[in-house]
Amino acid sequence: MRLEVTCLDRVGVAKDILTVLERYSINLVSIDAMTKGCLYLQFAEVPFETLKELMPQVRKVDGVHDVRTVAVMPSEQERYALKTLLKTLPDGVFSIDAKGKIRFVNEAALFMLGMQEHEVLDEPLNHWVQGFNFARWMGEEAALGQTARVHIGSDEYLAEMLPIELPEDEQQSLLAGAVITLKTPDRVGKQFNALQRRYKGFENVLAVSDKLQDIVKQAQRIAQLDAPLLITGETGTGKEMMARACHDASLRREKPFVAINCAAIPDSAVEEELFGYVSNGRLTKQGFFEEAKGGTVFLDEVAEMSNSAQVKLLRLLQDGSFRRVGGEEDIRPDIRIICSTQENLAKRCQEGKFREDLYYRIHVLGFHLPAIRERRTDILPLAEMFLEHYSQQLSCPVKRISAKCRSFLQAYAWPGNVRQLKNAIFRAVSMWDGSATELTVEQLKLPSYEEGQGYFDTDFDGSLDQAMKKFESSLLRRLYPSYPSTRQLAKKLGVSHTAIANKLREYGINKPNK
Repeated sequence: MRLEVTCLDRVGVAKDILTVLERYSINLVSIDAMTKGCLYLQFAEVPFETLKELMPQVRKVDGVHDVRTVAVMPSEQERYALKTLLKTLPDGVFSIDAKGKIRFVNEAALFMLGMQEHEVLDEPLNHWVQGFNFARWMGEEAALGQTARVHIGSDEYLAEMLPIELPEDEQQSLLAGAVITLKTPDRVGKQFNALQRRYKGFENVLAVSDKLQDIVKQAQRIAQLDAPLLITGETGTGKEMMARACHDASLRREKPFVAINCAAIPDSAVEEELFGYVSNGRLTKQGFFEEAKGGTVFLDEVAEMSNSAQVKLLRLLQDGSFRRVGGEEDIRPDIRIICSTQENLAKRCQEGKFREDLYYRIHVLGFHLPAIRERRTDILPLAEMFLEHYSQQLSCPVKRISAKCRSFLQAYAWPGNVRQLKNAIFRAVSMWDGSATELTVEQLKLPSYEEGQGYFDTDFDGSLDQAMKKFESSLLRRLYPSYPSTRQLAKKLGVSHTAIANKLREYGINKPNK
């Protein structure tokens, strides 16, 4: 039984309350006075009738405002919360007194020792942990936190020692003992690798323009969800980097991130590469989806996936399982799938080149990465970042971009987007001949390019009429899924529905499937 008593902070109030308990012959187990104006009392269970009489009598005590039953004492809450934390902690934890004897030990530490709790309590820690004298350390005038390499038998650990100090007055404290944490070399290595990770969520994404900042904010929200994600954008816009950032910012961050370029895998091998292969009942090859178990699979250029692979991917998205090629066992990898494409998937669905049901499955969540010509305020910061990186990497003295080159960088169309910008600066720095102290236009060696027209040295093939029809067909294919009737599409384009119907028939554009 536990009571919470709210009262005035006056001398003697606790004694008066205990006097009431004594009249009912109640044996007090513990008392908490953790905050001013509040006492917690714990005692053995009493009959309900006794409790009904007791609580009004406690309320009559001078200075008591209210009394109510509670489920747990504050000290119990803290004690069991600490026990739960230490029980689940993978590191070994010992609490020792001022003489170096063990007062508390968690399960991970007992596992390291290979012993039971009753065998180690009140025994000196140095009986088992060698390489550091704990009693001598606490006997020093000022015992400061320490880190040392220790061993238990033939096993090595990194030990972190923190003193436990109890305040005696405003200026002095009493050394009551210490907490010792033992980490295995493997765990220390994992923590170091986590600290040194190349990718740190969206911290690696340089977003200066308002347009990209809005997309990053959207992606940060999406990253916390577990539904399939489709990232669209031209080549070189950073789709894989954003996919990895979404993975690193998700709850799957500690699991694998597997990136697969669907366009680089031959159609004959794509199913084996993705789903694995079984021969004569034995696993011959593990697929990418199994390798990513619990993590994220990034399917780059998913539009290039073969029809048979699309069918198996659809099943994986529908019920979370697949079968290896030649296998009969259902595999459930528990993965999140992120896809990317530079193609118009809606158009490819209309042309029968991509399954429409799969398109809707992978496009539950999505965002579009704009080309850098649509966010030109990002160009110079990106260029300066790449220049600084490659100058340090290649020991090149070129650290600045000339004024003429800065103007050129912002005016250029960048059909290859961020990838082309990065490669151009790498090429310029790696080919530096000592003739310039600033990055110049000539060093970039970029071909002449006009936005909307392409490279100047590319010959145009066809007539004006053919070019106009090609544009017209492309526009109608893009708009028809959003305006799926001749009247809606005609209204959007400001022409008659008869003209639209004739154009759709001429270009073989069919009504989108529902």
